[in-house]
Amino acid sequence: MNLNPIKGVKKTMISMVFFCGTSLLYSQGFLHRDGTKIVDGSGKNMLLRGLGIGGLMVQEGYMLKTSDFAGPQHQIKQKISVLIGSKNTKLFYDTYKKNGFTKRDVDSLAAWGFNSIRLPMHYNLYTLPLELEPEKGKDTWLEEGFEITDSILSWCAANKMYLILDLHAAPGGQGKDAAISDYNASQPSLWENQENQDKMIAFWNKIAARYQDNPWIGGYDIINEPNWNFSSTNSNGCDETKNGPLRSLQIAITEAIRKVDAHHLIIIEGNCWGNNYNGIFPLWDDNMALSFHKYWNTNDKGSIQQMLTYRDTYNVPIWLGESGENSNVWFTDAIKLVETNNIGWAFWPMKKIENIAGITSVNEPKGYNDLLDYWKGKAVLPSVTEANETLQQIATAYKIENVTIHYDVLDAMFRQVQSQETKPYTIHNLSSVIFASEYDMGQIGKAYFDKDAANYQVSTGIDVAWNSGNAMRNDGVDIAPCKDDISNGYQVVDIQDGEWLQYTIVISKTVRGTLYIRYSSDASNGKIYVADSNGTKIAPAISLPSTGGKTNWKTLKLANTTFSKGKTSFRVFIEKGGFQLNYLEFKKSKSKK
Repeated sequence: MNLNPIKGVKKTMISMVFFCGTSLLYSQGFLHRDGTKIVDGSGKNMLLRGLGIGGLMVQEGYMLKTSDFAGPQHQIKQKISVLIGSKNTKLFYDTYKKNGFTKRDVDSLAAWGFNSIRLPMHYNLYTLPLELEPEKGKDTWLEEGFEITDSILSWCAANKMYLILDLHAAPGGQGKDAAISDYNASQPSLWENQENQDKMIAFWNKIAARYQDNPWIGGYDIINEPNWNFSSTNSNGCDETKNGPLRSLQIAITEAIRKVDAHHLIIIEGNCWGNNYNGIFPLWDDNMALSFHKYWNTNDKGSIQQMLTYRDTYNVPIWLGESGENSNVWFTDAIKLVETNNIGWAFWPMKKIENIAGITSVNEPKGYNDLLDYWKGKAVLPSVTEANETLQQIATAYKIENVTIHYDVLDAMFRQVQSQETKPYTIHNLSSVIFASEYDMGQIGKAYFDKDAANYQVSTGIDVAWNSGNAMRNDGVDIAPCKDDISNGYQVVDIQDGEWLQYTIVISKTVRGTLYIRYSSDASNGKIYVADSNGTKIAPAISLPSTGGKTNWKTLKLANTTFSKGKTSFRVFIEKGGFQLNYLEFKKSKSKK
């Protein structure tokens, strides 16, 4: 392993002192550091609200449901190539990249409230891997990666959004967590080969030369989530105390950028998936920011205190460069926490197959599960034609017009951060059934209450499935597919004592009638009642006898009640859980003659 610091570090730091004295005298429009803040060209504080778009250039197995047999992209690609051949594999990836992120995606993100995009880049779309270079020591440059970047940048500029360039997969791979950086353990890593480091330095010089004058480039996130043990026992570098090679490489990259680009913000990351900054200080450039990544921990000030201390100690901005993969409760709390402390953010990712914990979900096409089962050794070999058709369907499913948009997630990331008001998930009236899964949108304790609402496993050591059915919505409420005769496709399951759901209805005139519940149960101890939005009972609780099984549905009278004209909310309270809930139905009382 080559752990020697890159030559020229001392010279680099001296030159930076001279260079950075003038680096902030650039044109209006560029994001840059102003003390502990990131500001725009006019000096206005810029709170970045962004999204990391995920697997466009770097496929990770968990996004495609291939983690059981192929995590890094090179393994996924190899599986596909063996099955359908190299020509068809190229066609698949061409279609996948064409559909994976388009102008319509950027326009949608802007309309939803995002002001920035973090683009995870794979170096091999910009330059050849070392083993494929025709001439040792020379870099061959590829236009594909630059053309994709140019297109996304133009769409961002049209929407007045910043594009942050993130090297997600560095030459050789920068971490033992292989799927993140497409690390191949059979090849020398970034840290084991000086030529890979040189290629990475040249890559950033090339990027900076191309985009040096574009103010809609928000910054250069020069290395994503390094996780490598240089001298420690933890394989992901979490107990490293010096991180010398990481510091040296980032200094050399900074020097290469500053040779051609005086304008753009340079964003650095620590070891241990971006968070271990031991040995990284002191900083070496006047226009820098520190990135940190936050997953599955508590959302109190203590969870970010170390980064706040770095910000104050070294007079440098900090940025939550990656976060997500949790519940709406967690999203709202995390964003509220960082924004309160003037920290911008970029959540992750844009698109995954059958995903509730993101702003969109790619709908799994028919036949894809059969393909996965084959790769797992559970199904017969499909024909080339069948496999190719299925993969092309996957590539088409990635179009923004074909994905499912999770408006509940967007609501949690934006509106709920600012407001405790609830909002109807859909417009309910009393002339049709009210599906249980279509409860109001809003914060926990305002629109619903559920006992398992987020995953804090990094802090607690307990991995919690906040939605045990993993379907439809991303709150703590447990939702699963439903096959009752009348259904929106979903049911509320794993219902526990003390939980509740709120529904808002709009009616044209005051009506009196009976509210019915459609439920199933293999037990006989369920108990439920209806209350107004303040929790005051409208009618006494009733018991729910067993229906003879979880798939045996019955309808039971819940309450006689009156609903007043206008917009009103009511809550369904669970005194005793242990049943499944499909829908509520209101039937008017017959008029007396």
